[in-house]
Amino acid sequence: MLKKIRFGLCCLFYNEPIRYRTTTATIAKRLKTSGIDHFEYLAFIALDNLLSLEQSINYCADNGIGSFRINSQFLPLSTHPEFSYTIDDLPYAEIIHSGFEDCRKLAINRNIRLTLHPDQFVVLNSPNPLVVKNSVTELEYQSVLAAMVGADVINIHAGGAYGDKTSALTRFKENFKKLSRATQKLLTVENDDKLFSPEDLLPLCKDLSIPLVYDVHHHRCHPDHLSIEEASMLAYQTWNDREPLFHISSPINGWNGDHQCSHHDYIDVNDFPAIWKEMMPLTVEVEAKAKELAIKKLLKI
Repeated sequence: MLKKIRFGLCCLFYNEPIRYRTTTATIAKRLKTSGIDHFEYLAFIALDNLLSLEQSINYCADNGIGSFRINSQFLPLSTHPEFSYTIDDLPYAEIIHSGFEDCRKLAINRNIRLTLHPDQFVVLNSPNPLVVKNSVTELEYQSVLAAMVGADVINIHAGGAYGDKTSALTRFKENFKKLSRATQKLLTVENDDKLFSPEDLLPLCKDLSIPLVYDVHHHRCHPDHLSIEEASMLAYQTWNDREPLFHISSPINGWNGDHQCSHHDYIDVNDFPAIWKEMMPLTVEVEAKAKELAIKKLLKI
């Protein structure tokens, strides 16, 4: 039955020799001060990552994996205050653009859904205006990346509570307005394991007409008045124009052990909600440390 669900692989591989390159501002600064064209260096990273994305899409399609989450640092330093750039700033820009288009078409042809999940420093409800400004800049970059590869989700957490959940969510709604319409249409929000439960976020999703990415592990760590079945159904109903997307993981030491919020290498099949098997269509991103091996194990059930 689980084979009918579209499972999603998150960013990296465990065994497969498919790797993504990144870099740091320190390295870029060193190159720049040495008179070396750091833009050429970034261009080669982009080209290498495009090749890896092509390999990732083909691997997923060949192994029954229906979705792939792209690393948010696919184009490293794109939004860095000193080294920010667009593809058109780079040498070989035409080749890079062509590579993105090839990956977009490949994902469509091989029926692989692509998604994005920006890093934790994206905090749209922060009371700090600079953090909000940087978060908006990052989300707009993610939106450009999504358009180039055909990704249909940019998923984020609601952010911090800052001592007042109601005010924090109101601030999220206000700052949501600062995003371009294209970015707003791609944005989703996910319940977390400490602050914002599905019950907290469902009114926000209704007000902004954005979907809820339901994370069942997070819900078990940070429960509310909703059952898993109720939260699943209500979250599913927020996806009006796209295939619903949920997350699953299992605790590293089981539900009777320590560190229940930390992820195991694999998924305990008992953690898979029975109701999800009745929900079609559905993408389930597998947040397990063993990556593709964890999904392969699920596909055998």
